[in-house]
Amino acid sequence: MRSPVRKRQLSGLGHWSFMFGEVAIWSFAVLLVTGVFLMVFFDPDMSPVLYQGVYTPLNGVPVSRAFDSAMRLSLEVRGGLFVRQVHHWSALVFVAAVALQLLRMFVTAAFRRPRVPQWLIWVTLLPLGMAAGETGNVLPDDMLSGGSLWLIQSALLSIPVVGSYASQLLFGAQFPGDTIIPTMYWAHVLVVPAAIAVLLAARERLVRRHGHSRFGASAPGRPGARPLMAGATIGVLVILGLAFQIAPIWLYGPAGPGQISAGSVPDWYMGFLDGALRIMPGWELTIGGYTLSLAVLVPALVMPGVFFTVLAGYPLGERLVLRRLTRRDALGRPKSRSRLAAELTGPAVLDRPREAPVRTAVAAAGVGFYGLLWAAAANDQLAHQFHLSVEAVTIFFRYAVLLGPVIAFWLTYRLCLGLRLQDRHVLEHGQESGVIVRGAEGGFHERPMPVEHERQPAALSPRRP
Repeated sequence: MRSPVRKRQLSGLGHWSFMFGEVAIWSFAVLLVTGVFLMVFFDPDMSPVLYQGVYTPLNGVPVSRAFDSAMRLSLEVRGGLFVRQVHHWSALVFVAAVALQLLRMFVTAAFRRPRVPQWLIWVTLLPLGMAAGETGNVLPDDMLSGGSLWLIQSALLSIPVVGSYASQLLFGAQFPGDTIIPTMYWAHVLVVPAAIAVLLAARERLVRRHGHSRFGASAPGRPGARPLMAGATIGVLVILGLAFQIAPIWLYGPAGPGQISAGSVPDWYMGFLDGALRIMPGWELTIGGYTLSLAVLVPALVMPGVFFTVLAGYPLGERLVLRRLTRRDALGRPKSRSRLAAELTGPAVLDRPREAPVRTAVAAAGVGFYGLLWAAAANDQLAHQFHLSVEAVTIFFRYAVLLGPVIAFWLTYRLCLGLRLQDRHVLEHGQESGVIVRGAEGGFHERPMPVEHERQPAALSPRRP
C-alpha cells in the first residue's frame, strides 16, 4: 500500500504554479533531441570558405565553415530550419521556466529546509541555462554572434590583473581567433548539458525523497498531469518552431570584426546585461597603475555575481536571522533546540505570497529592476520610435532603475496587506453566497457561506517569522 506522500509524488502537479518545473524538464528534453539532430549537420570550424549555397545574395562572400554549415542546415537540409528554430525556442522557454520556478519558490518559502538543496539546484540551473544559450548563440558565426563575442571579450578584459590572460587563453593572440567556436561548441553540446542533466536528476531524486510541497487549499494533482504537461510543452514548442521565425542568420550575414547590425539585441535572458551596459556611466578607476573599467566590470561581472550569490545564500541568511528573532517565546523564555529547529524548517504547506508581504515585495522589486534593465537594452529603438534623443532615454533609465524597484516594493507590500485584510473580513463574515434572505424584522440580508479553506487566512493566523 502506497503512502500519502508517495501518492502525491506520483500524482504530479498539485497547483498550476508547479508547472514551471515540469516545463523546464520537458523543454530540456526537447533541447537534447533537437541538439543531436543539429550536431549531424553543423561544422564548428572557423576556416574561411566562399559561400556557394542556395541563398544567392551571399554567393561568393567569404564566410567561415561554421556559418556555411549553419546556412546549409537552415535552407538546404529537409526540416533543418524547423528543428533549429524549435531548438532555439526551447532554450528560451527553458530559462524562462527556471526563472519562474525560482520566483515561485521564493515567494512561497519553498526554499526552506528540507528543500534547500532543491533551491540551490534551481539557482545553479539559471546561470547554466544562460550559459547554454550564449554558447549556442555564437556557434553560427553570424553578425549577432560576433556581437556576443565582443561582449565576452570586453567582460574578460575588465577583470583586474588576470583579464588579459583569460582573453588570450580563450580567443588566442588575436580576436576573434580560430578556436573560440570549437571551444564554445564542446561546451554547448557536452559540458553544460551534462551539468544540467545531473542537476535535474538530482532534483527529481530529492522530490521523491521529500515529496511535493503544496498549498493549503489545493488538492493533490491528477495522475495524468505530468504526461499532459509534457504534451503541452512539446506542442507549444513545435508551434513556435513552425510559426514564429527566430535567428534568421541569412539576414544577419557573417560575422565581421568591428561590425554589428543596427537594432541588435540579445535573447531575453541576457537583456538585463545589455541594458546595464548601456546605462552604466563610463567610470574608470586607476589603482596601482591598473585602470579598471567600471562601466563594464560592474554590470557584466559584479552585479550578476552579487545577484547569484545573494540568491544562493538567502535560505541560510534567513535562517540565521529568524533564529535570532525567534529564539524566545512570547513569555521571554528560551525555546528548546528541537522546537526552534521545527519552527525554522520549511513546512509541507507553502505560504501564500500575501502571508509574507516583505518577501513578496522584495521579489516584486527584483522583477521590476530586471524589467527596467531589460527595457533599457532597447534605448536606441525607444529613442527612434518616440523621436527622443538616446541620451535622454538613457538618463531616464538611470533614474528609473533606482526608483522603480522602490515603487514596486511599496505597491506590492500594500497590496499584500490589503489581501490580508480581505481574508480577515471573509473569516469574520463568511464568503459571499449571493443568496438574499428576509429576516424576522422584515429586513433583507445576504446569507454568508462558511469558510472552507484548509488553512487559516493569514490575517488571523499566528504570526509567521
